Amino acid sequence: MKKGLIVLVSLLSLTSMLFAKEVKVKRVGAEESKDLSGKWNDNDVQIVCNELIEKCISSPRIARFESENGRAPVVIIGRIKNESDELLDTSIVAKRLQTAILNSGVLEFVASSNERTEIREEKFDQAEHASMETAKAIDNEEGADFIMQGSVKAIVETAGKESFKTYDVTLTLTNIETNRLVWQEQATVRKYIKSKKKR
Repeated sequence: MKKGLIVLVSLLSLTSMLFAKEVKVKRVGAEESKDLSGKWNDNDVQIVCNELIEKCISSPRIARFESENGRAPVVIIGRIKNESDELLDTSIVAKRLQTAILNSGVLEFVASSNERTEIREEKFDQAEHASMETAKAIDNEEGADFIMQGSVKAIVETAGKESFKTYDVTLTLTNIETNRLVWQEQATVRKYIKSKKKR
């Protein structure tokens, strides 16, 4: 019985190896990435982020805030909503924007609401287990001046095997205390897609 089972497992393993597809992987740089499906991809993220980052860090209203207050504004990242018909991870857009703008020195950022939960848990743990000299104060967080929010929308026009797709990414900065809109910009990516005939 055991010999038969061993032979069966061996045959199944051999069969799976014979019919397995060979997969080749090649690493590519960001400038080499291809648009395989016509859907939202890394190239689109890069295009909109570069455009929005440039517009944000050159905003005269943000420069005015720093001039009037003697410091850069502090920002918290809110939701960037996916309002398209595709499954998009907008957190990638949010993090790329935050990283580049933070490194520019034009805006300062505080942790997002999800990140704060973990940080607060660490402070409560320190309050219980760390020495008084090294434990961090619980009620000493910095409040943000602005919240950064946005949306990704897509418009698709199709005729036969051809389609034209437009992605609009809108980003806003809103004063948290007054609800006044401080800055708003939009970046657009347009794609012409032609389906190939099936052979």
